[in-house]
Amino acid sequence: MTNEWCGWREATERALYGPGDGFYTRPGGPGPAGHFRTSVHASPLYAEAVATLLCRVDTALGRPDELALVDVGAGRGELLTGVLAALPDEVAARLRPCAVERAARPRGLDPRIAWRGELPAPGSVTGMLFANEWLDNVPVDVVETDADGVPRRVLVRADGTERLGDPVDGADAQWLGRWWALPPAGGAVNAPDAASPGLRAEIGRPRDEAWAQAVRTLRAGLAVAVDYAHERDGRPLFGTLTGFRDGREVAPVPDGSCDITAHVALDACAGPSAQRLTQRAALRALGVDGRRPPLAMAATDPAGYVRALSASGAAAELTDPAGLGGFGWLLEPVGGACAGLLGPADAA
Repeated sequence: MTNEWCGWREATERALYGPGDGFYTRPGGPGPAGHFRTSVHASPLYAEAVATLLCRVDTALGRPDELALVDVGAGRGELLTGVLAALPDEVAARLRPCAVERAARPRGLDPRIAWRGELPAPGSVTGMLFANEWLDNVPVDVVETDADGVPRRVLVRADGTERLGDPVDGADAQWLGRWWALPPAGGAVNAPDAASPGLRAEIGRPRDEAWAQAVRTLRAGLAVAVDYAHERDGRPLFGTLTGFRDGREVAPVPDGSCDITAHVALDACAGPSAQRLTQRAALRALGVDGRRPPLAMAATDPAGYVRALSASGAAAELTDPAGLGGFGWLLEPVGGACAGLLGPADAA
């Protein structure tokens, strides 16, 4: 790792995806599951819910001879493996599962799963594209307001030392003004005053572009992004950039030793036909219910009661609004057939 000053976007790209020594591309690494727990790893119910949504896409598309499921940021293929196990045989027989991941293909992965390092060609996919906690690892630059309230790009070295660089300009400044208004010193958002000093933001323009490219791979179907998210009216004052290592949150040091992540402005990513809702609402619409089974079941079917109780606990974790249930889901239909598959738009 070089110790020269650069923006966080460049530093994160190198730290996470550097050839042979990046956090995600280093040979023999455990993958995301070794460092943080996503919904995919929390319970098989998540893959079952994705399988349910895929079946709805399949029906809406008229059950095509070949149905694609593209998993972007696939980790070690855990989600695709779970979906294949949960699908009805008739759907699984037509499915063409594809993992998009910059790390090497893991040993022992189901041979039905194709593995590639980049997105499919535009307009080449009929089915569903699913990106679970991918956009938060698309590198972005960080800005901080100086003593005069001017947003400046934050520069960083591999050891995590930071300093302020030049003022933000061009397309990044336009994105910041539209999607992440920094509160002025006077306290009123959108007032003409200079912003308060010491505020931070992440410029999500690369994620908007990455998501648009992902959606364009579809000829027809549904693109879904699931991630930590925030809304324009509630952006965090000091940003969200952080690191994870061995299951714990750590300082985001761009030396390849930890994951580097930041929450996603999904509202900026969303196209005109997109639907946004919480994971809690999405999973409930897909049949994931955290309610406990009736106690009377314990007397009539003790083993079934224990299984149902375990499933309700897992469902409660996936839909907890203070935890995984608070994740944002962004659904982008391509073609009219797959609109509204989870019910009314903007569900809470």
